[in-house]
Amino acid sequence: MTSDADIHHMRTALALGRRGLGQTWPNPSVGCIITLDGRVVGRGWTQPGGRPHAETQALGRAGALARGGTAYVTLEPCAHHGKTPPCADALIAAGVARVVIACGDPDPRVSGRGIATLRAAGVDVQVGLLQDEARRDLGGFLGRITQGRPEILLKLATSFDGRIATASGQSRWITGPEARRVVHAMRARHDAVMVGAGTVRSDDPMLTVRSIGAERQPVRVVVSRGLNLPQDGRLALSAREVPLWLVHGTEAEPALVATWQALGARMIACPEGAGGIDMSAAIHALGAAGLTRIFCEGGGALAASLLKGDLVDRLAHFAAGLALGADARAGVGALEIAALETAPRFALDEVHAVGADALMLWRRA
Repeated sequence: MTSDADIHHMRTALALGRRGLGQTWPNPSVGCIITLDGRVVGRGWTQPGGRPHAETQALGRAGALARGGTAYVTLEPCAHHGKTPPCADALIAAGVARVVIACGDPDPRVSGRGIATLRAAGVDVQVGLLQDEARRDLGGFLGRITQGRPEILLKLATSFDGRIATASGQSRWITGPEARRVVHAMRARHDAVMVGAGTVRSDDPMLTVRSIGAERQPVRVVVSRGLNLPQDGRLALSAREVPLWLVHGTEAEPALVATWQALGARMIACPEGAGGIDMSAAIHALGAAGLTRIFCEGGGALAASLLKGDLVDRLAHFAAGLALGADARAGVGALEIAALETAPRFALDEVHAVGADALMLWRRA
C-alpha cells in the first residue's frame, strides 16, 4: 500500500534523475533512493556517459544498510548483462526487501524482466508510483525506444509579437541576460542543440553551454541541405573539441561532405522532400545515433519544418516586452495554414518571469 513516505521518496528519486538529463545518452537518466526503517541510507543517479547506473550508485552508498530496505527507482531496473551487471541482480544480492518502481522500461532487453527477476527472488515489487511524472522526465528515452526518435523541445526567443530579428537582421539581444542564462541551463539538460543553416550563417553561433559549469557539452547539430556553411566559422573551428553533427541532403556535394569530415564533423545524410530535408527522417536518424533529447533553437525555417512534421513535443517561448512589427523576421517560417483547426496546438504547462522577460512552457496537446 502506498504511503505518503513512499510518494516523498519517489519524488526525491525523480529529482535525482533530473540531475543527469543531457549527460547520460543513449541511456536514460534514472534516480534511486534506498531507505531502511524510513531513513534514507543511499541515493544515486545515472552518471555522465550512462554508467554507473543509479541503483549501483545508491547501493554503493548504502552498503550493508541496504539489506532489508526499500529501493525507490524511477525506471525498471535492467535485467540484461551489458557493459555492467544487471541492476535487478545487484538489488537482490544487496538484500533489498522491497522495490518501488515509477515506470516500466520498454527496452526489449528489459521490458518486464527486471520486475520478474526481482519477484522471483522474493522481493516485494510495486510498479506505477508517480508514473506520469517519470514518463515525462524520461520522455526522450522512452520515445527513442518505442518510436525510434528523440524528444524535441523547440525554443523561441522573440518580441511579444513573435519576431526574432529586425528587418535588417539585428537580433542581439531581444531577450535579457537572465533569459540567456536559462537557455544555457536548458542546453545542459539536453543531449544536443540543433539549429538550421540560416542561423549558422547569420549568427556564427558556438552553441555550447557556458557560465554554469557544465560537465559535458551537448552535441551541436546543424541541419543544412547543401552544406552551405562557413568553413571558417566558430562551429567549424571547434568541431574537434565539441561534437558537431551535420544533417545534410543525400544530394550534397561529395567534396563538401569530405571537407566537413576532415574538419571533424560527423555527417548524417537524409532524404530530401519538396521543401528541403525530410525532417522526420532526420530526427529518426538522430535517434538511431543515440540522441534522446534535442533542444532546437531555430531559426524560423527549421522551426516551421518541425511543426509541419508534428515533431515538436515541447515548446519554450521566451517573450520580451518589445514589438518589432510585421516587417521584422518571424520566429516561425510559413506553415501554410488555411484553417485554425489544422494549426499545431500545445497545452500550457507553466509561465515564469525571467528577468524582464516571460517564459512560457508548452507541451504537445
